Amino acid sequence: MLTINKLHKSYPIGDSSLHVLKGIDLSVKEGEMVAIMGSSGSGKSTLLNIIGMLDEADEGEYILDGVPIKNLTEKKAAIYRNKFLGFIFQSFNLINYKNALENVALPLYYQGMKRKERQEKAMFHLGKVGLKDWAHHLPNELSGGQKQRVAIARALAANPKLLLADEPTGALDTKTSYEIMEFIQQLNDEGKTILMVTHEEDIANMCKRIVRLRDGVIMEDTFVEQVRAGEYV
Repeated sequence: MLTINKLHKSYPIGDSSLHVLKGIDLSVKEGEMVAIMGSSGSGKSTLLNIIGMLDEADEGEYILDGVPIKNLTEKKAAIYRNKFLGFIFQSFNLINYKNALENVALPLYYQGMKRKERQEKAMFHLGKVGLKDWAHHLPNELSGGQKQRVAIARALAANPKLLLADEPTGALDTKTSYEIMEFIQQLNDEGKTILMVTHEEDIANMCKRIVRLRDGVIMEDTFVEQVRAGEYV
């Protein structure tokens, strides 16, 4: 599903540069649920941005679903993102003037799907996250947990190969966090591959594997006994 070999990334700072990723090797199989952990500055967000095609490595190899990801134009990167990836963000990234249904339908619009079909599909995914009755509500009329469920429905709408979650519970209280994690675990149970950045140990332990970064290097990569979020909900 995802293979990364000898990945390096540096950023210029004045006359020098900051070496953020220092030869990362990472392989994720289809159906895995992996947490990426590390303190601020460890390189975890940079790694997620490269996997999400929002940034590009200086050197190394990145292959996603058999496709080498390199030298992408912005247009090609957008096409690949829409084809392969679904994103879930800490800050939800919903469009405030569009209702829940319109937010979920947005990736389908970029895929060129006809209006009626994308509305039906968006409504199906809102139903999947338990928010069919909230389809015509704006984001400011939703709770934090509901906003994240809309964001998950939007991420799922285009049927991505890989779900990338950047601190998906970071803006939520503990109870709501576990409810969202229970739903994300269900998606993984259904076969969806999930890669999640988190700084919370309890959330990481709800994944099946934990990769720990420090100073741009993978220090630890272990499979763990998955804690089921439903036990705490």
